[in-house]
Amino acid sequence: MHDSESETFVIKTEPEKFSDKLKEIDITSTPKEIATDDVESDDYYSRVFAQTTRMVTNKGCLEVKDKNIDVIQILQKG
Repeated sequence: MHDSESETFVIKTEPEKFSDKLKEIDITSTPKEIATDDVESDDYYSRVFAQTTRMVTNKGCLEVKDKNIDVIQILQKG
């Protein structure tokens, strides 16, 4: 490691990473803890169609401020 490189690594959750990305385009959001929002308690995909995946992982939610969108849920499928 070079002297100019930082030795500190900041570990961030997926909602924190997405919140930082939204901050770059002037959208204010705050990450929420996993399984604390009502959106996370429903099914993510319909089980009627054959091509929808059954393996879905909830990565958390973001609460968006001053926009028409209230909550963004982050999902991982596959």
